[in-house]
Formats: sequence, C-alpha cells, structure tokens
Amino acid sequence: MKFSLEWLSDYVELPAEPRELATRLTAAGLAVEDVEDGEHGTLFDIDVTTNRPDCMNHFGLAREISVLLEKPLRRPAADPAEATERAADAARVVIEDSEGCPRYAARVIRGVKVGPSPDWLRRRLQAVGLRSINNVVDVTNYVLWELGQPLHAFDLAKLAGATVVVRRARAGERLVTLDGAERELDPEMLVIADAERAVALAGVMGGADSEVTDGTTDILLESAHFGRRRVRQAARRLGIHSDASHRFERGADPEICAEAASRAAKLIAEVAGGEVLAGVIDVRAAEVPARRGRLDLDRLDAFAGAAVPAADAERWLTGLGFRLEPDGERAWRVTVPSWRTYDFEPRPSGEIYPADLYEEVLRVFGLDRIPAALPGIPGPDAPRAENQVRRTRVRRYLAAAGFAEAVHFAFHDPAADAAYPSLRPDTKPLPLANPLSERYSVMRRSLIPNLVESARFNQRRGRESVRLFEVATVFYERPGSGELPDQPEHVALVCGSWPLHSWDREWELDLFDLKGVVEGVARELGVELEARPAELPGLLPGKAAELLRNGEVVGCLGEVAAKEFYSLYVAEVALDALVSPGGQLSRQVVLPSRFPGIIADFTLTHALSTPWSEIRAAISAAQPADLEDFSLNVRYQGTLPDGVVNTTIRFEYNARDRSLTKDEVNARQADLTGMLVERFGWKE
Repeated sequence: MKFSLEWLSDYVELPAEPRELATRLTAAGLAVEDVEDGEHGTLFDIDVTTNRPDCMNHFGLAREISVLLEKPLRRPAADPAEATERAADAARVVIEDSEGCPRYAARVIRGVKVGPSPDWLRRRLQAVGLRSINNVVDVTNYVLWELGQPLHAFDLAKLAGATVVVRRARAGERLVTLDGAERELDPEMLVIADAERAVALAGVMGGADSEVTDGTTDILLESAHFGRRRVRQAARRLGIHSDASHRFERGADPEICAEAASRAAKLIAEVAGGEVLAGVIDVRAAEVPARRGRLDLDRLDAFAGAAVPAADAERWLTGLGFRLEPDGERAWRVTVPSWRTYDFEPRPSGEIYPADLYEEVLRVFGLDRIPAALPGIPGPDAPRAENQVRRTRVRRYLAAAGFAEAVHFAFHDPAADAAYPSLRPDTKPLPLANPLSERYSVMRRSLIPNLVESARFNQRRGRESVRLFEVATVFYERPGSGELPDQPEHVALVCGSWPLHSWDREWELDLFDLKGVVEGVARELGVELEARPAELPGLLPGKAAELLRNGEVVGCLGEVAAKEFYSLYVAEVALDALVSPGGQLSRQVVLPSRFPGIIADFTLTHALSTPWSEIRAAISAAQPADLEDFSLNVRYQGTLPDGVVNTTIRFEYNARDRSLTKDEVNARQADLTGMLVERFGWKE
C-alpha cells in the first residue's frame, strides 16, 4: 500500500531523511518495503497488516508517526459552510438491517458543477495509484485515502423518493454496478436502495443507475459503517474487490462516519461549488461497543523483561488514541479508540487481552531496547502422557523400517468407506453437514482408504516401491447418546513394490513383510498380536487376517483386492491395544551375558491349521531356565501330505553366570520339544 510523504506532511512534521522514518515505522510494526522517489515525490510502500485498517490511510499513518517522533498531529478540517436548508428535509435514511449497518451518515450538497478535478487533487490520487474520474468522485476517493472511511456519492435526483433504505437484497433482485456488470443478488447481501429498487451494493460498489455524471447537480453523500462479515460475503460471492470492501472487511472506524461526510462535503464545495445543506443525517441503528481492558505496568515490565517508564507509556497510549483512567499506583483502566475496535478482540470475560496492550507500548518503546536474555526453561510441568510416548515410539519405529508418514483429511467419500474394513463394522460413517464435496462427505472410520489412494497416486507416477503410514484418529458414532463421536487413535500402513527386473524377486514386498513390520511395532511396545484368517471387505480372500490381542480384534491386515501396477498390502491397528501388560512404556535394558550362548534348531511337524501363536504361547508357558529367546525360522510344506507343515523353531540358550554345557542344553531342549510333539505333533 503506497503513501505519499507530501500528503503525510499535511498532518505531521516529517524528518528530513525519509529512510530514517522508514526504519522507525518498520520497527513499530508497519513494515516499509520500499522507498520510491518519482514524479509524485517520495512514496512509502508499506505492508499494512490486516489487523490495522486504521493505518490504511494517510491520517492514520500520520497518527503513528506523531507518536513515534513526538510531533503534534494536525487534524484535517471538517467544517463546511452550511446553507439554511436542512439536509433532513431534503432526504431520508432508513436502516432495516441493523446488524449489517449499525450507522449511516449522509450529507446533501446542492448546485454542484461536475467536472475535472484541480491539479493538486489529481496529483494526490495519482501518487497512490488512482485515476481521476471527476471532482466529486475524486473527493470521495481522497477522503477514503485521507481518513480511511469509504464514501459514495449518489445523484440525489436519481434516488426515488429522495430516500435511502439499507436492507437485504430480495431474491432474484439484480443490480448493474459501476463496472458495467449486471449482478444477481441474494438475500444474504446488503444493499442500498431507494424507495423502488437497489441502487448500490453496500460497502462494495455503487450502482450505475444512481452514479454521479456531468449532469448531476444535487448529491447525497453516503458515509456509513457496514458489518465486516456481510461485506466480505457479498464481495466474495460476486468476485468484487474494491478499496471500500478492502477496508470494511477488515473493520472501519464506526465513529468517523459523520466527520468523514463533513470533510468530503467541505472539499466538494471547494472544488465543485454548490452549497452544503445544514446538518448531518446521522442514523444509528446499533452501537458498536467499545473495547476495554486493564494495563498493569508491573506485569508489563515482567512480560517485557525491561522497565518501561510510566510517563512514557501514558504519553504513547494517549497519543495513539487510548483513553486511560488510573486504577492503582501503576495501572490504568484502558478504553480502546474506535478506529482500533476490531484489532482488540475481547476475552470471554469481555475485557481485551493484556498482551495486546503490552504490544502497543512495546512497539513504541522499541523491541531493540529490551535486553537479550536466555529464557528460563525448567522443563515441562509434567511428564509426557503415555499416549504421546506411544505415538512417538510407533512413528520412530516405522520411519526406521523405511516407511514415510502421510497426513490426510479426516474424511473421505462413502464408497471408499464401504470398500475397506473397519474395526467397528457395526457402526455407520458420520456424514458431514457441509462437506467440501461428495468425495469428502463422511468422517473416516478407517485410515486405510486414504492411504491406499495415496499409494496408488505414487504408483501411477512410476514409483517402484511405496511404504506409507499414518497415525491419526478415526471417528465412530455413539448411537443414541447425543455425544461427540468416539475418536480412538489408530496406526495404519500400506506397502508394495514392483521389481525393476524379473530376476529381482527378492526385492518384492509381500504380505509377510507387512506382517513383520506390524509385529515389530507391537513388540516395540511390549505387546504380542495374533493373526487369524478372516474375510474382510476390499482384501483378497485367503490373504487377509484379523489381528487379535487376548482374543479381542484390535486390527487387520491383508492384500488389497483391486490391483493397479503391483499389489498393495495394508494393515491397521488401534493404538490403545498396543499397551504393555504393566501399562508402562519405559524401556528396560538388560545387559547381554558375558558368556557364549548355544543355538538349537528344532523342526516340528504339525497340522497346517495350528497357528504359530499357539505354539509360541506353549513355549512361553513352559520356558526352561536360560532360554534367552526363540523364534520361527522356517515353515515348509513342499513334499508333505496335504494339511501338514514343518515349522523350524530356533532356540537361543544363554546363562548369566557361566558357560552352558551341551548336555545341559540337550536335556532342557528334550523336555521342551517332547512337550511340543506331544501337544502339536502331526499324527495320521
């Protein structure tokens, strides 16, 4: 946003060196991005943030400069010479929508002569990037850039009944705006109407039917305050962005309406002739409440880490327009000026946040004057919650296993929801009241659908291998409870690969790779899971399983039935199920024995229907002394009868205090393997 230093100098004395001023403004939160010297003099290009509409005009910026440089502020004159005829007798204003328009002020000027603007007015507007239209319209633009209040001039003769009505648009109502486009309005839009029709889109753009032309002699000058939300909605729906909507959307000053109208009336009388009728038609439909709070200097000093003189803080805030009333030895009750109303949002208690007042003082005090100090960081107030620790452990394990984390929307389409398994198949997906599209219309009951879609996205773009995981919440209905949905946290994985060459089969990922990763995650958290074959939607029969813990289904895994390019394998587990028996996630480190161990392999021939989980449980229950670990090594079905499998189990024996002898290991192994043969051995 560009500002003319020549224009600013009308209101405050400026330093000789513009770049010195640019540095001060930038340090105070008004970043000067460029200083330009051109045909219109020196210009500042300032990045005015959206919360500071009060500085989107020259007088508002001059107010900031006057405080920073401690120079007096000169307010522009707004006292036009008035005729004896009253404005209230020449026109009428009615507000039907007080929420959309809390205040509407108007002045009437008779006998104007519309024509070219004088050179000084054209130069000022050209300096900030505006073209000159005519002397009346140019004045309204000038006051907008001077005081920040959008104005609009109506040809009074074109207003039916000499009446202004602020109301909602009617269904099917149309308006041709000043840009020549015909707009279809809806009842959510606020319009300015006369006694018969809409003549302007409130706060956004005027209408062509009532615009000021060369034949205009009598003017009704609008200076209103419109609600931010209503202006923003209308501008977005119609695709219009104007200087007026830009300011109303961010929050114009509700108390400057009458002053801005009088200022513009005075200038119009000077550049276009005519006489200003007596008085301002000022209709207030609702009050915009003032923001109030309390500033405690002791707390400010503790917050800043520096001592701010009380006299300086009082002078700065008063200069910025804040009203201070003593409330103790070093504290004030503070009333925010009307032009900063929307920058100071209140807390639930109704008072503004003290930190917002601290910011006002400190940005003038100078952040560079606050001494640098390392903050005191004593550590967290409490240890991390177990679910946080569990989540971090899962993420680290999967990242180490070569999986990349994905983050998806918390919703998907109903078809995807029904196409894959859910850990609570008896529930229904929760529909969204206002979805982005049909594709995102229900809350997810599973993380698998979005992961599969992301994996396929990678497949279609030539990725030979995909490994993705996600840790997030899913959403289950609570039938008849009227409460929020149940939102457990799950972890889900998808993987698959396509070897570069037909002889690279060892690099191809399969279901057992995924199963091994899932079991590894469970073991990382001290949990053992059991896989049980199951028929699950979206997964190939014979290549899908439920994951159980203590007989309860806590997850699933399998191969995706629909194939693109290469097979995908998916798994999902409820994180709440991955809690170790003691409920503790802390690691226990056991030092390895200093003595050598002995490895013994044993092949058990048993029925194919006997799962490894049963064999593992039997070994754990009868685990002999010094058996350090055991694992499934090989499963073989090749030349065996149907329904029979050879499972080779590897046992690792190790003592802490000595080297074991072969005879000791053989004796213990014989007892253990005898038990396994007796219990699980295959018999014809």
